[in-house]
Amino acid sequence: MLIKLKKISMFNQKILKINAHKIAKKILKTKKNKKFFNKPFKHLIIDNILEKKFAYKCLKDFPNLNKKKLWEKSNIKSIEIKYRSNWDSEFDIPDNIVNLVRILNSSIFLKALSEVFSIPKLIPDPYFTGGGLNVTEKGGLLDVHVDGNYHDASGLNRRLNILVYFNPNWKKNWGGEFGIYSNRGERCVKKIEPIFNRLIAFDTHDYSYHGLPNPINFPKKNPRRSLILYYYTKEKRPKTQVKVSKPHSALWRKKKFLDKKGKIVRNYT
Repeated sequence: MLIKLKKISMFNQKILKINAHKIAKKILKTKKNKKFFNKPFKHLIIDNILEKKFAYKCLKDFPNLNKKKLWEKSNIKSIEIKYRSNWDSEFDIPDNIVNLVRILNSSIFLKALSEVFSIPKLIPDPYFTGGGLNVTEKGGLLDVHVDGNYHDASGLNRRLNILVYFNPNWKKNWGGEFGIYSNRGERCVKKIEPIFNRLIAFDTHDYSYHGLPNPINFPKKNPRRSLILYYYTKEKRPKTQVKVSKPHSALWRKKKFLDKKGKIVRNYT
């Protein structure tokens, strides 16, 4: 039995490594394929990021919202209405999704991201602070905001976000497009549809305003689904990306660019 398990594990490792290299190649080709954009902040878009069967296996592994212990609900009117998985470690992640997370946190993937975004020495987050699965039901939203800048558990500086969408047969009247805003958060300059198997990666800093502020209209039995992961560096953000130098949480447009508690700087360890 031990020998059989070992063979299965080795085979799985080989497949994951092959997939990691395929995805990394897609990342590295984004500038050539004009899928990488510099304004209003650096971001890239890749469709069909995963093999179709793998993507559907991940979708199938999304836990049901009825399993309340697996989810944290945020319900702050006009600011944030959604569910997020409450992973403490990779051992809490469903099988197929953890394989995807391993690929997206691998050195193979990180090196490709580092190269195209010119951010060396990226580090993933084994604590999954703020990251994980996101589900937004009909009426849910996410106000325009910039993300927090500091990771308490490691003391690292947040630099990149990625999103992978799992919304088959998305229709325009469902809404839920990822909005990219001007560097003051006043004007939406681009909307990216949350279509199935699409990856978005973007620079996260004090001027990278984004969100989906309009309540979505997804079908009741088919909510908006995504995987979100964050990446960090020991090195601080460039000064041109810094408006608030001390650690802060997400700063929201509808709160006049303060955090949920009405502050700019937060307590940190």
